[in-house]
Amino acid sequence: MLPFFFLHYDKLVQRYIIYDDASTDDSQEILRRNPKVELRPMPRYSDPESRISSALALQETCWRESRGIADWVIVTDIDEHLYHPDMYNYLAHCRARGVTIIPGLGYQMLSERFPEDKTLLCRSLTRGACYPLYSKLNIFSPNEIDAVNYAPGRHSAAPTGRVVVPARDELLLLHYHYLGFERVRNRYAQFSTRQRKNDIAMGWGSQYSWSSQQLREDWDLVASRLVDVSRPDLRPWETHEGPRWWRERRRGGRARRWSGKAWSVFSGLSVRIRRRSRRL
Repeated sequence: MLPFFFLHYDKLVQRYIIYDDASTDDSQEILRRNPKVELRPMPRYSDPESRISSALALQETCWRESRGIADWVIVTDIDEHLYHPDMYNYLAHCRARGVTIIPGLGYQMLSERFPEDKTLLCRSLTRGACYPLYSKLNIFSPNEIDAVNYAPGRHSAAPTGRVVVPARDELLLLHYHYLGFERVRNRYAQFSTRQRKNDIAMGWGSQYSWSSQQLREDWDLVASRLVDVSRPDLRPWETHEGPRWWRERRRGGRARRWSGKAWSVFSGLSVRIRRRSRRL
């Protein structure tokens, strides 16, 4: 996924800080070839019995060194592509209007085959299903936000500081996870061996232990609900289904109760991206 990730973000991002959780494939070699990448080892787990809570502790703090340097930070996993048809100008527009957090509407992207050509996935693989679980806060202003207060898996947040959301939800979070059924099944088998005691007890990452039939049932459900996210008439701020924790929170609503039901999916690589002000 790394080549697709860099193709998507390189024109937008000036600096990546990537935390590698003891990868054993070619990831580190690929990362070192990108001059924008600062590669860091994942810190010692703050909770030795949980990968998820240890990752959460890092995600809560890693972005703070960007204060006074960056207009926006992006806290993301490698398979999460933030998308807007005019991303650069959209971010400038939000900043000019005092917006400080931009939650993305989640779509589970799906392809029966893993893409062979190293192309922009947001242009070449554009079919996904509304997936509120992946409506996350990936991008925000480090200078205006005091704390993000993520739920496990970053499936919701309760940011503090000067919190201003856009008037309507135009940003999409394209989750390029369901790419090739057998590939995903094999990855789940690998992920399940890395789960820690507390992750299992809390049900975090429980999908990693799914049988092939359970995965196929979920896969087929997603496949039955696909839409083309590149359609100019999509109007996701109106058509995206499900709760939006950032809107419910403003109405004193149910975001925390809903997020408590979320299952966490956490990849071995987590990323903090910094955009410096001179790029805007």
